[in-house]
Amino acid sequence: MALEKKAKLTIDPEYVLAEVDPRLYSSFIEHLGRAVYGGIYEPGHPQADENGFRKDVAGLIRELNVPMIRYPGGNFVSGYNWEDGVGPVSSRPRKLELAWRTVETNEVGTNEFIRWARELQSDVMMAVNLGTRGVDAARNLLEYCNHPSGSYYSDLRRSHGYEKPHGIKTWCLGNEMDGPWQIGQKTADEYGRLASETAKAMRLVDPSIELVACGSSFRAMPTYAQWEATVLDHTYDQVDYLSLHTYYGNAENDTANYLARSLDMDLFIKEVVAICDYIKAKKRSKKTLNLSFDEWNVWFHTLESDKNVTPWQNAPAQLEDVYTFEDALMVGGMLITLLNHADRVKIACLAQLVNAIAPIMTENGGAAWKQTIFYPYMHASLYGRGTVLRPVISSPKYDSKEYTDVPMLDSAVVFNEKNEELVVFALNKSLEDTLQLECDVRGFQNYRVEEHIVLEHEDAKAINTAANPSNVRPHTGGDAQIADGRLTAALPKLSWNVIRLRQA
Repeated sequence: MALEKKAKLTIDPEYVLAEVDPRLYSSFIEHLGRAVYGGIYEPGHPQADENGFRKDVAGLIRELNVPMIRYPGGNFVSGYNWEDGVGPVSSRPRKLELAWRTVETNEVGTNEFIRWARELQSDVMMAVNLGTRGVDAARNLLEYCNHPSGSYYSDLRRSHGYEKPHGIKTWCLGNEMDGPWQIGQKTADEYGRLASETAKAMRLVDPSIELVACGSSFRAMPTYAQWEATVLDHTYDQVDYLSLHTYYGNAENDTANYLARSLDMDLFIKEVVAICDYIKAKKRSKKTLNLSFDEWNVWFHTLESDKNVTPWQNAPAQLEDVYTFEDALMVGGMLITLLNHADRVKIACLAQLVNAIAPIMTENGGAAWKQTIFYPYMHASLYGRGTVLRPVISSPKYDSKEYTDVPMLDSAVVFNEKNEELVVFALNKSLEDTLQLECDVRGFQNYRVEEHIVLEHEDAKAINTAANPSNVRPHTGGDAQIADGRLTAALPKLSWNVIRLRQA
């Protein structure tokens, strides 16, 4: 029989952590699998627009309110010649794409993607190739995108039908350059020098841009920490952000341990912040470097099956993880972690957006639907705008295979003063017990419960499919209520909760 346990939050408007940068809810589209071809772009589909992009997919993306989309990779970018994807489509080359061992048709390139993203009210975070290329290609692409006119590459863009500059603000200096899987893998010194010189050249073209240097590919890499320190020794004065990447999975089928892995993400962020601040001290710098967590998600379902994909196909199904209900809970825990580090994490990109490890799935020629992870991502993006507060949390704890003292309650609190809205994100990780949540909200007089959204399911392995797209979906039947400055709510076992309070 399920038991009832208690957790407490104290929330005060004076306990301010940071303003949320809207780019915390960004995403990622790589030329990988069916993310582009068969995902966002499918000429001939009944829902295709005049440019070949799927309107049904665009509609789902609009529901997520994605502020920025990283493009075109990812591993793909380290072998990509951007010139192959501009100009008349009929004259673009078909190339062997080595990162994912497919054939790239280059039907969609820089201009098409930027136009599509802007129609969705999303900015683009552009990555440059520092694997097979370097300073020259990067500065030329920036000139093509951002310079108004009167130069070779800006006039080339204009000749391709884009009179006005694209004005891309945020640029990634390569991708995962310490990874042995990366085309053009480099040592920390090799990458640091190249990134620094590329940054200098790009800033000469457009001083207004922001630049992201590559951190280590993930926390378990043998290069980790030393890579960050060495790269920042070279680039600290030239860049604005350092990148972090991480993916989690439940290959061991241990839900309690799986959901505890948000603690690893929390520690990862704290460690990288410490490295950045060490280099700041070493250089006697006045600049504080922020973080770009530009790849994060759950990814493990297809790691084995993808090894059997026949190479040199055009847009085969790759990395098409079918997400479970417990994966949605993990994504919710990761979002809470990102919010609770909003003072230093200014950019984060859920990787990816469509089909490849994505919240949105499609059938070629058929339907598009929401995966389980769509919902916590949407909730955070819609309601996690404003100021992150530091709640004082008291929660029961549990031990798992890899972690001790794991809080059953993960929570983040966002106050949107403009909208007079206070939002409590709360994840109950207990497999068996309801958490009776009590929040001290006396600092928010005359606030009432607007709604209590709950994502729950009896089956932790439940999924959404084209045939049953609403199997896992949230409801608004939560029981949160306020009386005498106390907010109370029952958080069901294994549930993601969004409690929205509004000024009465």
